[in-house]
Amino acid sequence: MNALWRFAAVVLLVFGSAGIHNSYADTPSSTVKKSLDRDAVCTRCHDENEQRPVLSIYKTPHGVKADERTPSCQSCHGESLAHIQNKAGAAVRPAPDVLFGYRKPVHSDYERATAATQNSTCLTCHNHTAKLALWAGSQHENRDIPCAACHKVHVDRDPVMNKVTQPDVCFACHQTQRAQMHKISTHPVLAGKLGCSDCHNPMGSTGPTLLIKNSVNETCYTCHADKRGPFLWEHGPVVDNCLNCHTPHGSNNPTLLKQRPPYLCQDCHSGDHARMSFSGSNLPGGNAYTAKALGGAYPQGAVQVQTVGRSCLNCHSMVHGSNSPAGAKFQR
Repeated sequence: MNALWRFAAVVLLVFGSAGIHNSYADTPSSTVKKSLDRDAVCTRCHDENEQRPVLSIYKTPHGVKADERTPSCQSCHGESLAHIQNKAGAAVRPAPDVLFGYRKPVHSDYERATAATQNSTCLTCHNHTAKLALWAGSQHENRDIPCAACHKVHVDRDPVMNKVTQPDVCFACHQTQRAQMHKISTHPVLAGKLGCSDCHNPMGSTGPTLLIKNSVNETCYTCHADKRGPFLWEHGPVVDNCLNCHTPHGSNNPTLLKQRPPYLCQDCHSGDHARMSFSGSNLPGGNAYTAKALGGAYPQGAVQVQTVGRSCLNCHSMVHGSNSPAGAKFQR
């Protein structure tokens, strides 16, 4: 009896699935068919033979007709009846209602729609994501940058959505950052391990320079958690802002430092560490141990031996903060 029931279940599963498949999957819904028919008005002319092929959109979420929410060509470009009908028989048809892009390309006869018109079309659908919550009033929005300046819809892979190709999209405008990325010390952006959007949200932010967090330090700590603290002994410039010492996009000094030690340290610590009258922390009484360790007690006016050796970090290695009871001077 159990074997019979199992056989019946298999038969029902196979033939039932086939029936469902034949009834629904092979026949597009009326909504999908209507969308394809609307697209055909455009794709009968705009195909892969154009200088800028468009049919690759069907490999993207904007062209997946299995989802009834997928837009048609007219959903974004408008009905564009004048462009389609060309009643005047002009050699160059009237422009579509909404034409996307940042600047007029060399091979085009049409001006682009305004950034506000383009963006309002995109936001008709893309208005519910957290990343776009702060678009209004953001730096890019205030500078009339349209979505299509960065995003490409009619390609199977949008370059700005890929960490490997994303930097080239950003560098098209941010030329200074492009140059900095080619210095000897950088974040691994050009290696494709980090994207600009890992630190910045180009659609708007509550932080400075479109950072993904509310401050520079919060953004840095998303990766550099070991520098977060809290520490028993805190280094003031570190708590204040990572950019006091580091430059984020590239430097010719190690670890993205703005200057080489000891010059960077001496921007704040101006005391002569090697002399007997002062220590590196400008404490009265000096630091006789340091002077002796470096070759004996130096007379007043001796050279700054730490400056010659560039050795601040040889002793003060816990420069981001220390939890050691002996770490008041950030020594290990």
